[in-house]
Amino acid sequence: MASSSHDAFRRRQARLGWALSAPALTVIAAVTIFPICYAIAMSVSNVSATGSGFSLNGLTGNNYSIMFNAPQWRYALFFTVLYTVVTVAIEVALGTAIALVLERLTWARGWMMALMLIPWSMITVINAQLWGYIYNPTYGVLDDIFSRLGLGAPVILGTKVPAIMALMGADVWKTTPFVVIIVLAGLVMIPRDYYEAAAVDGAGGWTIFWKITFPQLRPTIALAVLFRVLQAFGLFDLPFVLTNGGPGDSTQSLAILAYNAMFRDLDFGPGAAVATSTALLVVIGCLVFLKVFRAQAGTEES
Repeated sequence: MASSSHDAFRRRQARLGWALSAPALTVIAAVTIFPICYAIAMSVSNVSATGSGFSLNGLTGNNYSIMFNAPQWRYALFFTVLYTVVTVAIEVALGTAIALVLERLTWARGWMMALMLIPWSMITVINAQLWGYIYNPTYGVLDDIFSRLGLGAPVILGTKVPAIMALMGADVWKTTPFVVIIVLAGLVMIPRDYYEAAAVDGAGGWTIFWKITFPQLRPTIALAVLFRVLQAFGLFDLPFVLTNGGPGDSTQSLAILAYNAMFRDLDFGPGAAVATSTALLVVIGCLVFLKVFRAQAGTEES
């Protein structure tokens, strides 16, 4: 009798929870799920522009055929993957190193964390404007430094490889503090007993890091990588403001390609196909990453 009444109480609580969450879930569905479903429908439809917007007329696979055969899409995919791999790798390595230093600090840790949060708290558009001023070949800070060193005026945003590196540098500067916060939280959660036992056994610093710290941080680092991959693969605002996808198409990500196709060229169908394929690639990449991580975690536990 007590068990049945407890189950009834839990069911009432669950219904109450769903009822209270329904307004928020409805808003989320309206602003996220519906646009995603509509973009998928656009990607497999004949889309024609009208005076009041556009209309969907019948199913077709031509949008994906146009996308796959476009060299712009292949380069945008290559650039987005390259950008994601390089920036995430640098941010995780640098963020982990900084977190290890901060974890050993005592009185200055709070101040250092506050300073590191400044880049992360800045809006990406403002961050892009700031770095645009630094990279400016006429009055930029970098131009002044190069001139004082007698190296001449650098042409960064106007050249392909320097523009890509400049974009990556701006991203690393902004988002490394995010990785630092996550990794530092993981470091604080590691029991001190492990380090005390290792010190008693005479283990050195590198041995302690690779045998204790790094294995304990694997779930935390995996979480940081997952979040950063999701953010980096959807790259849009930073290159849109800093380089506008240039010079040429050298810094044009998949998100910018989709935007240009839909809102500049009015190719709604192919643009929706680019957006849909990008979201699908992100989902597949995250699932593969989580599967590999779980397999490695299971191997370690066994």
